[in-house]
Amino acid sequence: MSNAFSVKANLEEIKENIRIACLHKNRNPENVKIVAVTKYVSVERTEEAFASGITDFGENRDEGLLEKFEILSKNASWHFIGSLQTRKVKKIIDKVDYIHSLDRVSLAEEIHKRATKKVKCFIQLNVSGEESKHGIAPHDVADFVKELAPFTNIEIVGLMTMAPYTEDEDTLRKCFRELKNLQECIQTMQLPFAPCTELSMGMSNDYMIAIEEGATFIRIGSALVGNEH
Repeated sequence: MSNAFSVKANLEEIKENIRIACLHKNRNPENVKIVAVTKYVSVERTEEAFASGITDFGENRDEGLLEKFEILSKNASWHFIGSLQTRKVKKIIDKVDYIHSLDRVSLAEEIHKRATKKVKCFIQLNVSGEESKHGIAPHDVADFVKELAPFTNIEIVGLMTMAPYTEDEDTLRKCFRELKNLQECIQTMQLPFAPCTELSMGMSNDYMIAIEEGATFIRIGSALVGNEH
């Protein structure tokens, strides 16, 4: 059964779905970046994804990121997509290209202190209001961004959220649309350290809807690399 699994075939299907979603909204598919979420798969499966043409990989645990970084380090871009404990920053800071989960000033302080180059960060918002999800509340985001001004090693490239796990399209669209509106609000502030041009939203079950609502980074796990654990 495992021999029938093909990351390359999955990637082609996802690319076609991206093309269709972009066509609906007159968007360029090249403006949507696929981040392969490899937290539940082996180094071997991650290597298969790289061989299939994937160059961006997302991990939510420092151990998983460090293990896979050793194999693909010079050839791939690494995204830390999970909740990041302040004490773990020093372990991953010189390995990652993006952090998708900036949600408190203490974390920004640590990233700034440990960084050897400017780190591209997404502010994580809890748009759905679910207690199980991390992220700051939407009404706090403008003030939070202003608080980040002193941390010159951080660039706020965009906003990130996780939608509720539901098949209700209206609920998903509402969540993604709100993040898009918030992103545009931050852009109008014209802060040099927070261009906020990107939207990290959409996963295996809802990425086409996310793209239609403006996603520029989609985080795809099971639909692309499967789930070996």
